[in-house]
Amino acid sequence: MRHVRFRDPAGSVRQGTWTDNGIEFGDRVYDPATVDVLSPTDPSKIVCVGLNYADHAEEEGMDVPDRPLLFLKPPNTVAGHGDTITLPAGKDTIEHEVELGIVVGEQCRNVDEADAMDVVAGFTCANDVSNRDDQYVEQNWVRGKAFDGSCPLGPVVADPNHVPDDATVELRVNGETRQSSSIAEFIFSVPEIVAEITQYMTLEPGDVVLTGTPAGVGPLENGDHVEVDIEGIGVLEHDVEQLDD
Repeated sequence: MRHVRFRDPAGSVRQGTWTDNGIEFGDRVYDPATVDVLSPTDPSKIVCVGLNYADHAEEEGMDVPDRPLLFLKPPNTVAGHGDTITLPAGKDTIEHEVELGIVVGEQCRNVDEADAMDVVAGFTCANDVSNRDDQYVEQNWVRGKAFDGSCPLGPVVADPNHVPDDATVELRVNGETRQSSSIAEFIFSVPEIVAEITQYMTLEPGDVVLTGTPAGVGPLENGDHVEVDIEGIGVLEHDVEQLDD
């Protein structure tokens, strides 16, 4: 199943399923165009993995890490399907990063690799929007990674069995393919990532783990339309607005 959070025409927030017929809730089927599709989860934190594709490490001129490189994005970064992302003013290089998002299903700590999939509720699409102007000159990447709306998620959470082990991941800007790869190219697998993170922190239900981006990251500009397409999940779409100085 593909689970979706949405606001119906009456203004109520619902949890439904997105099928070929539309968004189903109760005994009703909604046209996705007539409702507001919300972020599929409301995380307490987003834990991100850097340099999890060898080709991205190469394009960044960095060595492949020997353990998952971790950083955080706070809840204020979350945006949903169909939202317009506002980019910080006065920045020359703000880039897209297509990523598979792991959605946590239960509170967990010190999870073994062999048991990691037991705590995964499903997968979603994500765009780790990154302000390179500041990321490259600060140590903890707060300005670079944690600005409002810099983590669009959605449109659904797909059950794990819907997402193949070699699922394709693709990002398009204004219809042009910028990134195209497969999660089969991960350096660190989903179980390895979950096990590593939970050695250090408790993950809560609804938390999201971003699994890294492949090569092809590129700039976003005012008016761009972005599509994040992951096999088995669907297409997350959002627009971009650049603030004036």
